[in-house]
Amino acid sequence: MNALSVQILSELRHLLSEMSDGGIVGPSVYDTARALQFHGNVTGRQDAYAWLIAQQQADGGWGSADFPLFRHSSTWAALLALQRADPLPGAADAVQAASQFLEHQPDPYAHAVPEDAPIGAELILPQLCGQAGSLPGGAAFPRHPALLPLRQASLVKLGAVARLPSGHPLLHSWEAWGTSPTTACPDNDGSIGISPAATAAWRAHATIQGRTPQVGRADAYLQAASRATRSGIEGVVPNVWPINVFEPCWSLYTLHLAGLFAHPALAEAVRVIVAQLDARMGVRGLGPALHFAADADDTAVALCVLRLSGRDPPIGALRHFEVGELFVTFPGERNASVSTNIHALHALRLLGKPAAGTSAHVGANRNPHGLWDNDKWHVSWLYPTAHAVAALAQGRPQWRDERALAALLQAQRNDGGWGAGRASTFEETAYALFALHVMDESEEPTGRRRIAQAVARALAWMLAPAAHALPRTPLWIGKELYCPTRVVRVAELAGLWLALGWGRRVLAEGAGAAP
Repeated sequence: MNALSVQILSELRHLLSEMSDGGIVGPSVYDTARALQFHGNVTGRQDAYAWLIAQQQADGGWGSADFPLFRHSSTWAALLALQRADPLPGAADAVQAASQFLEHQPDPYAHAVPEDAPIGAELILPQLCGQAGSLPGGAAFPRHPALLPLRQASLVKLGAVARLPSGHPLLHSWEAWGTSPTTACPDNDGSIGISPAATAAWRAHATIQGRTPQVGRADAYLQAASRATRSGIEGVVPNVWPINVFEPCWSLYTLHLAGLFAHPALAEAVRVIVAQLDARMGVRGLGPALHFAADADDTAVALCVLRLSGRDPPIGALRHFEVGELFVTFPGERNASVSTNIHALHALRLLGKPAAGTSAHVGANRNPHGLWDNDKWHVSWLYPTAHAVAALAQGRPQWRDERALAALLQAQRNDGGWGAGRASTFEETAYALFALHVMDESEEPTGRRRIAQAVARALAWMLAPAAHALPRTPLWIGKELYCPTRVVRVAELAGLWLALGWGRRVLAEGAGAAP
């Protein structure tokens, strides 16, 4: 076990030292399909088309059947991309299966818009289903009527703006509303809104108008974004890129949740990242990438990281997003995020600032079991629950929550892991361990024994070869579910390191970990 702990620390150190390349994000069906649709040359992207076809599920849709709300954008986009690639092997069959899927799936936007709808759903989905409606059999496709007034209202507002500033949040969905390249301009990385789909759409329109130098920058961005997927396939792109603020921020925050933030083996790598974040933090806060608009979530987590490193960052950067007793991720958003307010609460408490209203909001946004769910940035309830437990316990040594503890232990699967879908995942099991780690510190002996038993079962599952062979499940909410690969790997390693140390500590205390 000692050798494994050393190996974990070594990999964590390596991951942290790599975080200057814009970030690693898993490949996206939606963005790849949109990029192929706008690229125009089928023969030049045959490998990307083959990859797209290979991602189709047995029921004809794309995306995990465990989370049906997030399948529509990728399935619409794949259908539209493949219907123009008829000569390619498997394309026609994929289109037929996708059509059947869309015809028979319930429309989640028939009457209302779910709180955790994907990013840009109100702009993207009506456009896609409108385009697909002209295909053979398209009359049977869903129409997402609840989204139509939202799209129309957004288009009216956008129509009154000649050009959005670089990095504006609405540029992230430019492919769903933009028609003139004059309404946007590539940022310093060459992207439109750190979105491969938006950039590919803008590039297609700009090519028609002969904007050669800027088209070249967009091309370079799309190539770099494709490399960031580590798929090795030209034209396969991620859902969002770069994430050169989000990736290091969340990774260091995760280290804190596992008690690793100040570990000597990681000290130099942490110091370098903290210095970069400190230099980048401005009066308006930080966004997920250097050239994207600031938001409350990235700002709050960055403030947490800076404070944990001993700095005294400006709380005013977060106050820009305060509306009453809530924090909005972006100004004008449709609904507030649970996890954004959790992170704001954590930052306020770390900085010693009043947080009664935010604390009350976080406490009130729990399900009947005492857990946090229905977040707009992560599909698993384990993510906001782990972060909420850490935020609520910050500065309160005797904080306890028996209801949340009981529900968390009850949710452990027979195999020892945790997961919001049909199977346990390494990432979600790590979040459960982070929450239990905080709860354990103020529990009575009986509660600590129950926690130790759960951790022992989790460790056995995490060490089993079968757990390491599982494909990584995209759980982060973008235009579809996606995976910020390094962020997730840091969480997995930190969770395993925590469980290993826990086991050694329990044995040393003589408490035992067997039922």
